[in-house]
Amino acid sequence: MATKIFVNLHVRDLNASIDFFTKLGFGFDPEFTNDDAGSMVIDEGIHALLVTEPFFTTITDRRPVDTAAFQEAAIALDVDSRERVDELADAAEAAGGLTAGEPIDDGFMYSRGFRDLDGHLWNVLHMPATA
Repeated sequence: MATKIFVNLHVRDLNASIDFFTKLGFGFDPEFTNDDAGSMVIDEGIHALLVTEPFFTTITDRRPVDTAAFQEAAIALDVDSRERVDELADAAEAAGGLTAGEPIDDGFMYSRGFRDLDGHLWNVLHMPATA
C-alpha cells in the first residue's frame, strides 16, 4: 500500500520559510504550494507542509503552539552520511536557523539539531545500516 505523509507545520512568514528550506537544498511541490502553504519535498512520499498560521487554524480547532515556550514535536531526518548531517545543520545556521544542542556522536549514530525560523526542532542524524 503506497502511503504519503504530510507533516503540517505552522509558519509566520511562508516566503521566508520557503527561502530558508530552499537554502538547505529542499524543493517544493508546486501542485501543493500556494499563498497559504508550501509543500516541501523531503523524500518521495514525505512532505513538510509549511502552513501560514491563519490557514493552520482551519486545519485544527487549536491554536498553533508558541514554539518559543513549548515544544510541539521533534522532526528527525535520517540522512545518508555524517557529512550530510553537518551540511544540513551548517546550512540551517547560515540561513538564519538556530543550533539546538551540541552534536551527538554515540558511535552507532551521529546527530545535530537546529530550529528553523519558526522554532520547529529538526534533528538530523546518520545511523549506518550496520547499526
